[in-house]
Amino acid sequence: MSKMKALVVYGKEDVRLKDVDIPAYAENEVLVKVKACGICGSDLPRALDGKVHSYPIILGHEFSGVVEEVGSAVEHFQKGDRVAVAPLLPCGHCEYCKTGKPAMCEEYSFLGSRQHGAMAEYVPVKAENLVKVPDEVDFLSAALIEPITVALHGIDRVTLQSGATAVVFGAGTIGLLTLQCLKARGLGKVYVVDIVDEKLKIAKQMGADEIINAKNVDVLAYLAEHGKPEYAFETAGTPITQMQSIEAVKKLGKVVFIGTATRDFTLPPKSFEKILRGELEVTGSWMSYSAPFPGYEWTAALQYIKEKKINTELFLTHICRLEEGINAFYTLRNPEANSIKVMFEL
Repeated sequence: MSKMKALVVYGKEDVRLKDVDIPAYAENEVLVKVKACGICGSDLPRALDGKVHSYPIILGHEFSGVVEEVGSAVEHFQKGDRVAVAPLLPCGHCEYCKTGKPAMCEEYSFLGSRQHGAMAEYVPVKAENLVKVPDEVDFLSAALIEPITVALHGIDRVTLQSGATAVVFGAGTIGLLTLQCLKARGLGKVYVVDIVDEKLKIAKQMGADEIINAKNVDVLAYLAEHGKPEYAFETAGTPITQMQSIEAVKKLGKVVFIGTATRDFTLPPKSFEKILRGELEVTGSWMSYSAPFPGYEWTAALQYIKEKKINTELFLTHICRLEEGINAFYTLRNPEANSIKVMFEL
């Protein structure tokens, strides 16, 4: 067999299921037979808006599978191993790689954006990017490890105090995972803010102490009345939630920006003054990697799934086949679909 099925993006809203050559793999790589691959929010502009590095491209960076073939220099993996995959391909020689900060790499590649990814039957992967998955963790859950690591990396950008209060802005995949990771780390009260009731209901099922629909409630007034949080985690990437994250916390509070911004954000002088007068700690979070690569985030995420600290079933709102093609992307973008995670199962 020399061909495989793959979803290939050829242009804006031009996603085709094709028979393509099964890719070759290097001596330090394995060939992974893909079992599950999620659609990330970052995949939407790539598939639907033409925002890619080059065409044609096979997307997909949240995935799990089985080792099908093993390169001659690979020592710790063998055919049949069940694996999840870290999609970052750091250069290994820049300043940041050498100091154990692979997410800051200035010359990285990335599966599913800069080179072909896992919306296909097979994908070659460096052995160092693999995480072994035990039998008790199913492939759909294992494909959620990558977004879990994003949430974990984000909450660990600040020092957390057990029993403290936090607010999470956004109840999408990363926001809901941030909620569950905070609970797993021993936070006390966690608010979740969104504008979609269905997503907020899921947040409640996942352990949110209070849910706030920002369409119906003045979020800042509500938090002031019910108890300002020490921490704010912004995952929606909208200007209003970015501003509210700063306004929401107590003095000496900590604010983490996780969500990718899609519009200009102007901070009013009053809000900027709060950063100064309240001595807020404001930081960003980028990807999910540490040293030794791929990092503690990956083993911790797997452990959280095994211990049922992360409820993966509630995330999987839509399971698709590759044959559904571009419609799966439309589902994730359609607000009426109330999707959390759209996942291809192969």
